Amino acid sequence: MKHNESPLKKIFELTQHEWDHPAERAAVRDNFRKVCACRTPALGGEVYASAAGEKVFDHTCKSKCCPSCGNRATLLWLEEQWAALPDISFVGIVLTMPKVFWPVFKAHRHLQHDLPALGAAVLQQWAWNLYQVRLHIIVIPHTFGGYLNHFPHLHMMVSAGGLKPAEARWVEPLEFDREQIMILWRFAVTAYLWKANRDGLLRKFHLPEEFNDLIHEEVRRDYWHIHVTPTMSKKHFLGYAGRYIRRLPIAQNRILKVTEDEVVYLAKDTRTKTFQETSCTPAEFVAMLSPHVLDRYQHSMRYYGLLAPRTKRLTSAAVFALLGQHPRPKPPRQGWADLLKQHFGVDPLIDEFGNPMQWVGRRQPVPVRTLPRAGQ
Repeated sequence: MKHNESPLKKIFELTQHEWDHPAERAAVRDNFRKVCACRTPALGGEVYASAAGEKVFDHTCKSKCCPSCGNRATLLWLEEQWAALPDISFVGIVLTMPKVFWPVFKAHRHLQHDLPALGAAVLQQWAWNLYQVRLHIIVIPHTFGGYLNHFPHLHMMVSAGGLKPAEARWVEPLEFDREQIMILWRFAVTAYLWKANRDGLLRKFHLPEEFNDLIHEEVRRDYWHIHVTPTMSKKHFLGYAGRYIRRLPIAQNRILKVTEDEVVYLAKDTRTKTFQETSCTPAEFVAMLSPHVLDRYQHSMRYYGLLAPRTKRLTSAAVFALLGQHPRPKPPRQGWADLLKQHFGVDPLIDEFGNPMQWVGRRQPVPVRTLPRAGQ
């Protein structure tokens, strides 16, 4: 494998017959195809030229499964959130569930789509019951664990203070009680599953035997794992959140080797906080990744509370005023060349002699069938 070659892209090309068929979800097929075509003539490109010659910059795929495009989207998101959020403290909260429920959510993807709203409702109810405040809430749903297993859970980014509408003031800091939040979350998940089963929304052959009895056992279970981070600054908060959005479950630098018969990668053991070298076939690797690809029209993060799209415009100005801060204008969306200069110190539009190149035209996409196969 070449040094600059994407290992994920190579895996998708090697296993195309495993995922590019009608039995696979359309979201998986579309995203994996985009990754294979990213930065190739298949997507067309922009032509820039100087007196020394011309250069074609192939278009990127914009897929959330693409490490390169996902990184660019994350950088843009971080800039927008830096302007949109007030300078306050934040807390990170991770909501998990017992492993007996994991297969149920894997077999019923529509249930996973409701988890962010469920988690946000728990936090809003807790904050209102205790403090009568509304919070900034960003929910990042995750479906994977360190071994690429299916492990549905929520990463929640929550303001450490809240707006108290009755008194028109900002209350900070709040004391986040992990046990109280856990009790509310446990009730919300078990009640949601019980009602879904009662209303016939679950397929019986995908459920454990005596599913309702299992739900009642988990209701009585003393402890569900809930993690609450210490209070962090907005800068730290955005850095923390940026690690969890617009990406597949594994970073490319953890893929050590890719051949036609084997993928060697580093699996993350969250209990020991170590990495374990693991191997499997390319087909097995893709089979582990596919369930974690978001369905069409599903977002990597969701906004609730003071950040809910319906109320953000009205509440944002009020929060900034109460905090004695000034709202910031939305930053202009940076182009690809400006981002490369800002974050990597490279200006792609300078030729080998140091002269600027100008846009001169657009290269039309080349049909995929005319492109050479990987390795040729």
